[in-house]
Amino acid sequence: MGFWQTTKRTMFRWKLIPPHRWRKPAIVLVAAIVGLGIYVLKLSNAASYLSDDPQACVNCHLMTPQYITWTHSSHREVAHCNDCHVPHDNVFNKYFFKAKDGLYHASIFTLRKEPEVIRALAPSQAVIQSNCIRCHQDQITDAKMTATITNHQEMRTDRTCWECHRDVPHGKVKSLSSVGYQIEPIKEYAPKDLEVIPAWLKSSMQQQIDQHESNE
Repeated sequence: MGFWQTTKRTMFRWKLIPPHRWRKPAIVLVAAIVGLGIYVLKLSNAASYLSDDPQACVNCHLMTPQYITWTHSSHREVAHCNDCHVPHDNVFNKYFFKAKDGLYHASIFTLRKEPEVIRALAPSQAVIQSNCIRCHQDQITDAKMTATITNHQEMRTDRTCWECHRDVPHGKVKSLSSVGYQIEPIKEYAPKDLEVIPAWLKSSMQQQIDQHESNE
């Protein structure tokens, strides 16, 4: 008995193949579900969430203020979103946490239940605190700092880091009205010929460069 016959018999035994009269509607239904699933994955740019690209976080426009403030912070060159917001003890825990967090965020956004002020929940706070310590281990154990700040030991064990360092890395104000428009194009959606610098400014800059070179 061939592989296909064995598979077919097994599917009939477990009633995975519908009766003949329902077979065409079932095929149409399964095809519709698969097609809609692929469309949703494409529309949501789901593959980007498997990467460490910070721009994946602004697929949802709610994260725009957080993204913009991070791009203007001291952390931009040394840490991206996943460095702070997902676990790094092992790769399985990392992607499990991303999947769990992503499902929650997608559900809240789809249902339009997002809060006016976005705050990290307790599991996320624990991850962020752990990553602060992971990256800044040398600083928090510096003997000179312990001598300078007498209560630093208590602060770093009894409180979260951002209770003192509250402006890192997102700044004091994180609203859309305060950070202005997104002047850094999102690569996934920006047209390939999009220019951030206006044409008149580029022309003026080029004139200045040409004039400077001619003077030399």
